Formats: sequence, C-alpha cells, structure tokens
Amino acid sequence: MELKGSCHCEKVSFKLLSHTPSPCMMCYCSICRKCQGGGGYAMNIMGQHDTLEILTGKEYLKGYQAMKDKEKKELGGNIRYFCTECGSHLYAYDKQWDEFVYPFASAIDTPLPKVEPATEVYHIMLNSKANWVAAPKPGTKGAHIFEEYPDCSLEQWHKQHNKFIE
Repeated sequence: MELKGSCHCEKVSFKLLSHTPSPCMMCYCSICRKCQGGGGYAMNIMGQHDTLEILTGKEYLKGYQAMKDKEKKELGGNIRYFCTECGSHLYAYDKQWDEFVYPFASAIDTPLPKVEPATEVYHIMLNSKANWVAAPKPGTKGAHIFEEYPDCSLEQWHKQHNKFIE
C-alpha cells in the first residue's frame, strides 16, 4: 500500500510503500512519549525503507538520536526525523533494521486501515509509562499489554490479523 505523509506546515512531504499500514502498537516508552508529542504514547507503522521518497522539503528534515540510557550516555538505535519548521515528527529509521522505516501514524495523510482498539491494539513498553497516562490494566479482557516488547513483530501482527498487504 502506498502511504503519503507530511508535516503540519506541509513543507515536508514523503511517500513510501507499506505491507503493514495498520496502526496497531502504542509505545509508552519515555523516548516515544517525549519525541512524538503530548499523548503519552506513539503509534508507529512500518514501511519499506528503499521506497521512502522525500517529495518536498528535504532541507527542512533533521534527525535526532535519543539517549537510550542517559546515565551511561548510550544512544538508542532509532534516528527520528522531524520538520525543523513546525516540529512535526515524521518517521524513524534504525540501521540495525535497515530494510524498514517507521513512519509515525500521525504523519500519514493516506487513510489507514482501522483496528479494533480494545482487542487489536498492542500496548507496549508499559514499564516506562508516565503515571498520568491512561492505559489498559493487566487482566483487562481482550487487551494486549506488554511491560516491554510485544510477543510479535509488526509484520507478524499484520499477518495474524489478516491485515498484511502484499
């Protein structure tokens, strides 16, 4: 599926192909919370890195690599790209998984496939969730809750839920 995205001021626009376009995992880690915005979590989807094309505004793109461990000064793997004009976060890329790019669902302008929030959305990295963020509690019927990483990849999730697009 071709996805098109942009920042809020529309100076940066991009497109890419994705086999896994459903926004299905809410990440509550401190990096996603702080780098994505005020919702207490981020929703990333996955696309094919070799198809990522910056259509407009390449000069407005900047990457930021967060500290995974501030005390040890250890960098995280992802480089998060954002618009320097309006600050919108657009996508993340990690050389360790170089075939993929992870656009933020909020930056995608193309209508995305819907998911059932109560039973299909995975809540991940809850061990670092801010105390003010509402999230399902352990034992919530049908909820998929993970203190750290989930029990499947984005690709596996899409295949299990018949949402993988060839």
